Amino acid sequence: MLDSTGGMMFPTNLSTPTFGAYGRAEALETWRDAALLVSTRWQTFREAEPETRPWAFAAYVAALDAEEMAAADMARHFTRKAA
Repeated sequence: MLDSTGGMMFPTNLSTPTFGAYGRAEALETWRDAALLVSTRWQTFREAEPETRPWAFAAYVAALDAEEMAAADMARHFTRKAA
C-alpha cells in the first residue's frame, strides 16, 4: 500500500524481532530505521490534509509500535551481552 508521498505505507525490510536471532549491530540498525520511520510518519501527519489526517495518524502510531518493538529487541541484545 502506498502512502500519500508515493512511498510504501509499511516498510517490508524491517526485521521482526521475534523471528530469528541477529546481532547487536543489526538490532541497532533496525531500531534506527524504525526511529527514522517514526520521524517520517510524524512529518507526514503534520503536513496531512484534513481528509487524510486519520490515516496519517494511524500510520504514525503503527510506526511507533514498530519502533517500540525494535527498541525492546535491541535492549535484549545489549542486556544479554552485558550479563
